[in-house]
Amino acid sequence: MHSLRTLAEWFERRAWLAPDTPALTFMGRTATYAQMQDRIARLATVLTGHGVSKGDKVSYLGANHPDAFVLMFAASMVGAVHVPLNIRLSPAELGFIIDNADVRFVLAEPACTALIEGLRSDRAEMACLTISAPMAGWLDAEALIAAATPRADHAQSGPDDLAAIVYTSGTTGRPKGAMLTHRCLWSNDLNYIMAFDVASTDVALVVAPVFHVGGLFVLTTATWMMGGHVVLASGFVAGEAIEAIETHGVTVTFGVPAMMLFMSEHERFDAANLSSLRLYVAGGAPVPEPILHRYAARGIPVSQCYGLSETTSATVYLETARALKKLGSAGRAMMMAEIRMIDADGLALDQPGVRGEICARGGNVSPGYWGNPEATAAAIDADGWLRTGDVGYLDEEGFLFVVDRVKDMIITGGENVYPAEIESLLFEHPAIANVSVIGRPDERWGERVVAVVVVRDGHDLDLAQVHAFCADRLARYKVPRELVTMDELPLNASGKVVKTTLRTMILETS
Repeated sequence: MHSLRTLAEWFERRAWLAPDTPALTFMGRTATYAQMQDRIARLATVLTGHGVSKGDKVSYLGANHPDAFVLMFAASMVGAVHVPLNIRLSPAELGFIIDNADVRFVLAEPACTALIEGLRSDRAEMACLTISAPMAGWLDAEALIAAATPRADHAQSGPDDLAAIVYTSGTTGRPKGAMLTHRCLWSNDLNYIMAFDVASTDVALVVAPVFHVGGLFVLTTATWMMGGHVVLASGFVAGEAIEAIETHGVTVTFGVPAMMLFMSEHERFDAANLSSLRLYVAGGAPVPEPILHRYAARGIPVSQCYGLSETTSATVYLETARALKKLGSAGRAMMMAEIRMIDADGLALDQPGVRGEICARGGNVSPGYWGNPEATAAAIDADGWLRTGDVGYLDEEGFLFVVDRVKDMIITGGENVYPAEIESLLFEHPAIANVSVIGRPDERWGERVVAVVVVRDGHDLDLAQVHAFCADRLARYKVPRELVTMDELPLNASGKVVKTTLRTMILETS
């Protein structure tokens, strides 16, 4: 047995301790820990056979699939670095990431190979494999894995070696690769285990995309560390998620507010047997209070958490016992993390209730951005504090309330307006199915508040009704001055509204 310094080492230890325990179920097929470890070790041999060694970058490109995790653990076994690729990106955007990280090995779903087909001729040294259905110029991963001898040894890697590079969304320019070490992932797992009492008896449903920290690292690896069972969905479909909870006795799951909304509005939500679900972990954005009340009515404990790619995932969580008392809060710092607020000059804010930029520090925090020392220096100070770019405040008991993204703040008539506050209120309107609030340039006020909504079937909505609904509950400068209706809002693969796209769409209709 090896010391537990890396992802691959601790997973192998768990497989040795519980070889016949179910590890992963996908599309009705279940692999035990021993079976999953065998596939990891075989893929590790395939990697070395294609010249992958310590420090090299390998990527998975596709929808959720067990081999996304198998590749991540196999990469760890040979000392390589996992770089998940977002299937929602364009070929040019994927090409930037592949070149920036110098990816040497790609494992892809056949349906996604076209996204990077044009890169193969320019990168002849990059090995390209498909999970199934071999294609011209692509190697058959299944045949290679089946023929490989399982690797027995591990590369000499330490806790501060890179395990993964997760690229941010790039909403402010080129995406940046957040470097995550084995220590980051280990600290992240311990945070979840201690925060949510993750146990070997847990069944975790994973519906978030595995090219994002939500699918990769929220409860997933922590469940495996404890010997639990992961049920993986190829993607999020509200009805299928409800069915999976019933069928597999799911105890914990993670989702963003949009996923929670879609599940709660599904025709089966009220009648389905969801009694096994002891915890719904919500993140990615503040959960509107009406959605929290819908889940409370069904007896489903919800714990909001807060984090980002640069913190491996969550760094703050709300205990379910405080969920109602601290409604709307993201909670307090996890065991392996710290948070603080700073003002515009970078000075720490000690007074409760004062809004500032949220900063995080801890073993789960990235050491910086791959190949980008300037961005690293701008985001992380000499004491290891990461500037998140989010606005929030702490109450008297140290509970964090996330207000909004710094870049999403609207300044109208000299007043700061945080869209999340308005969105949470508008979610209560019976005619509104979904909503996002943005700013539009205004000659008089600098910016004006615009509510972009999806109206429920059978309802009508106009600006006067919005004004009436908000009048007694929002300051006048926060009340939307414009209403735009859309059939649907632009969402990313994680289910969050892409406000950069939305702003472009709205401005083009000016």
